[in-house]
Amino acid sequence: MAERLFTEAELQELGTETVDLVEQAIDAGDLQKAKKLNRRQYKEFFSMHEGFRDWIATLMSYVYNHMGDEALYEVLHDVFKDFTVLAQIYRAESIKRQVQMLAAGFSGHLTKLKKEEDDEKVTVMMMPCGSGGRAVLNGIYNPPKNLARVKKAQRMTFGQTDVPVYCVHCALQDIIPMEETGYPIWVIEPPKEFGKDPCRYMIYKDPDKIPAKYYERYGLKKNAK
Repeated sequence: MAERLFTEAELQELGTETVDLVEQAIDAGDLQKAKKLNRRQYKEFFSMHEGFRDWIATLMSYVYNHMGDEALYEVLHDVFKDFTVLAQIYRAESIKRQVQMLAAGFSGHLTKLKKEEDDEKVTVMMMPCGSGGRAVLNGIYNPPKNLARVKKAQRMTFGQTDVPVYCVHCALQDIIPMEETGYPIWVIEPPKEFGKDPCRYMIYKDPDKIPAKYYERYGLKKNAK
């Protein structure tokens, strides 16, 4: 009989979620093991996050290259239609809670956050962007992948040119809630150079004070609903 590669205990541990292993290590007082497992869990999620993001960017690049701008916009518009529901969830909460929810969502991109507050709004930024920005920094728009950049200035590019294809989904986060409810969930101010500077996600304390320019850049009118 061939020698076994694993003990029963090892096989059981391989089949246990890392979060449960972390808690088991803490309960057993083995803090060094808990720390090691915690870093392992980070690496597990990080690799999945980067892989799925790049798969999506590759699909978006294919649609853009083979079907054009309008097809890509239609696909994204359909994908993000549930943002109407998300807008309703956000608006049921206080502004403070909305900022906390946005920060929690951004934390899922495994990056540090910067927050600023003034009399009108609270701004949250990923430093660097752990989504489209990190994709740029990882070089997926360079050889050998050479994923697409959307050349024409239009709605989904915030009126800018040569925008990394993955990043154009961000504009739909504004557009869908504006079209359906009259207000964005938050207002996105994109950087001049994606991947170098962060997008600024702004939650206005009084949504009626959101400047009209943030509607007009999409061809929409403020308070149209």
